[in-house]
Amino acid sequence: MSRKTILHMLTPLRQMSPFDVNMALDAGYHAVVPYTDVTLADVGNLVQDAIFSRPPDAGVATGIFLAGKDAPTALDMLDAAKKAMVPPFEISVFADPAGSFTTAAAMVAKVEKALIKHHDRELNGTSVAVFGATGVVGYCTAVIAAEQGARVTIVGHDGIERVQEIAASIKQRFGVIVEPVDGSTEAKKAAIVEGTEVVLAAAKAGIQVISRAQLGSAGGLLVAADVNAVPPAGIEGLKVNANGEPLDATQAVGIGPLSIGNVKYKTQAGLFEQMIKAKKPVIFDFRDAFTLARDLAK
Repeated sequence: MSRKTILHMLTPLRQMSPFDVNMALDAGYHAVVPYTDVTLADVGNLVQDAIFSRPPDAGVATGIFLAGKDAPTALDMLDAAKKAMVPPFEISVFADPAGSFTTAAAMVAKVEKALIKHHDRELNGTSVAVFGATGVVGYCTAVIAAEQGARVTIVGHDGIERVQEIAASIKQRFGVIVEPVDGSTEAKKAAIVEGTEVVLAAAKAGIQVISRAQLGSAGGLLVAADVNAVPPAGIEGLKVNANGEPLDATQAVGIGPLSIGNVKYKTQAGLFEQMIKAKKPVIFDFRDAFTLARDLAK
């Protein structure tokens, strides 16, 4: 007899995202159960309640989804979930706080494809500046790009202190180097853009980060990508549906939020489907999301 697939969705926030609930149900889970205000200390007990309430051969039909709005917290919860397993009692776990892991994976995958197609370049050795790096998408984007060998700069819109702390945490957790820089003025942002080959805008929705003039002065710019679909665009002049089209007054091509969002949606849905269809329990974070997004990006 086939068992019902059950997904337990954990978030430290007051509410679970309806987006994630819809995605999980549309991917094929029979039941999706949200848990809110979950702390790191709660994770182990919740996981063990889930694993011990079903026989070991039903573990593959049971999943944990980790939400929230903070990448380090989600990754700590992922580690706590793995430590709570008692083989052969194991279940699948997928972390994607605020959809950031799959969004970051989609953005970097689209940029990688654009570099290869339009400039015969790879991420390895390419200079990348991440604007909005204090946010959850920017954090993951910086790590993925750095792990692919890019020379990554994370830009602080309110000074350098917060991005210095983020750079230190990224080095400690992942062993990769990202350079923190101060982007708190238009002149400082212009200098950063002028010295980079890839600009990634991951700031809050409705905030313009890079102006058309700043883009026009960036002689070495190859790709500009933006995840903000709410006007005004994070990168002025970059259309929401841009998919490798030339950016005015530059040699660069642009990737808009709808193009990134299409890959993000397919990546999150695809990972849910992989959990449901897996023959043994799986563990997914943003690196697994990037692996899938690379296959999906065009």
